Amino acid sequence: MRAIQVHTLYRHFKGKLYYVEAVAIDSETEREMVVYRAMYGERKLWVRPKEMFLSAVDAGKANPTGQHYRFEVYQGR
Repeated sequence: MRAIQVHTLYRHFKGKLYYVEAVAIDSETEREMVVYRAMYGERKLWVRPKEMFLSAVDAGKANPTGQHYRFEVYQGR
């Protein structure tokens, strides 16, 4: 299973960069949530369930980066 690397830059499969700030626990469901910041525009802070953050790109979606996973650690390419 893939693991989240906190304080690490990730690229979304559509090409934009995000910085993972933390992994938090939802107080209602106790589900792990990834807290991440957009590295563009207003640099908004987002949250998404960990399993969704780590999931594979859905078949049939436009995938300009060719990534296998929704978010991957950015390698500077």
